[in-house]
Amino acid sequence: MKRRTAISLALLPGLLPLARAHHGWSSFDQQRPLYLQGRVQSVRWQNPHAELVLELQSPLTLPSDLARRALPAQTAPVDGQALLARAQLPRRKDPRWEIELAPLTRMQAWNVTPLKVGDVMGVLGFTFHEEKGEAILRAEYLFVGAKTYGLRSSPA
Repeated sequence: MKRRTAISLALLPGLLPLARAHHGWSSFDQQRPLYLQGRVQSVRWQNPHAELVLELQSPLTLPSDLARRALPAQTAPVDGQALLARAQLPRRKDPRWEIELAPLTRMQAWNVTPLKVGDVMGVLGFTFHEEKGEAILRAEYLFVGAKTYGLRSSPA
């Protein structure tokens, strides 16, 4: 028993950076959906969730058809049409944003092909309250080519 505890404690320092890097939903302002569009600069297709760095297009604009886009059904109750209708551009002017996607099992359930550097995509999601801190967006919907993926839960 003592040996198992020693091994577990020995692994703890390596796990702490992962725990600090992961953000729960409560940190994000879910009343203010943001829309970003740009080109993928880097991708980390790993758990606890896939991530990428998105270099924003300039000038960043809301697509004229955004509020009318068809959204896929999810198992979680998400009013996606209301989110699209309320979508805004960020106030901050960071040229690059870190995008937190879904866990890999959910990305696979949606049949999302791993994104590559250079891919152009749009994303609707949430950043920190009052846009404080790092330029991080937690993705709710991902728009890649003609496909839309809902990332809050599994496909319905």
